[in-house]
Amino acid sequence: MPITEASNGAAQHGGAALVLQKLTKEYTRSNPVLRGIDLSVAARGVTAVIGPSGTGKSTLIRCINRLVEPTSGRVLFHGEDITTLKGQALRRTRRRIGMIFQEYNLVERLSVMENVLSGRLGYVPVWRAWLRKFPREDVERAFGLIERVGLADHYSKRADALSGGQRQRVGIARALAQRPELLLADEPTSSLDPRTSVEIMELISELGAEMNLPVIVNIHNVELARRYAQRIIGMKDGAIVFDGKPGDLVESHLKFIYGGEDWL
Repeated sequence: MPITEASNGAAQHGGAALVLQKLTKEYTRSNPVLRGIDLSVAARGVTAVIGPSGTGKSTLIRCINRLVEPTSGRVLFHGEDITTLKGQALRRTRRRIGMIFQEYNLVERLSVMENVLSGRLGYVPVWRAWLRKFPREDVERAFGLIERVGLADHYSKRADALSGGQRQRVGIARALAQRPELLLADEPTSSLDPRTSVEIMELISELGAEMNLPVIVNIHNVELARRYAQRIIGMKDGAIVFDGKPGDLVESHLKFIYGGEDWL
């Protein structure tokens, strides 16, 4: 059944949901992985970030929710600079940003239901989480999300009994259990076979639209980016070198982004 959001902050916010200003990241001094990224993301739609390995795509995604600390620049989420937040204020903001990981990041010994409910940990007292006594509303929503991602018959199975595609579906449901205002996906299909990759991207695209969410996907597969994104960001050497609609991304752009033409 569809899971919809009647009053989502991203849907209500006029203009951009996310603005990056001169975002820079150096893991070693004077060797930037991100080189002053300027980017504005609208309040809904799928934005795909493409580019060769090592060009900073994952770092860009992870700087947005500060899983990686930017070296300089600003990350404005609905007008608030995330880079200045600490402690409880940062935790409150992170709750509003869902994350889908390449390697799923599930608790293997827990069930599908328990993994999805972990998306609510930032909203419930510690004692409730410890005793697994989540509010009825959270449990009902988790059931709805599990059904929506196609795992209704697997809600009681342990995560380590699932296939890779099923695990990623759990990861999607967990991220959406947060009721996020922004959804980030870091290489969500790279560990999956081609057919499952299509299913996962279709699911992310559909759910983002149903919930009026802006979605940013870091992805290697250019054809999946073209198929499911409304906007494509091409990165090379830590900088944005293409920003446009999928139909505007032509062979010359791809040659420049990835280098050479043997791979085409």
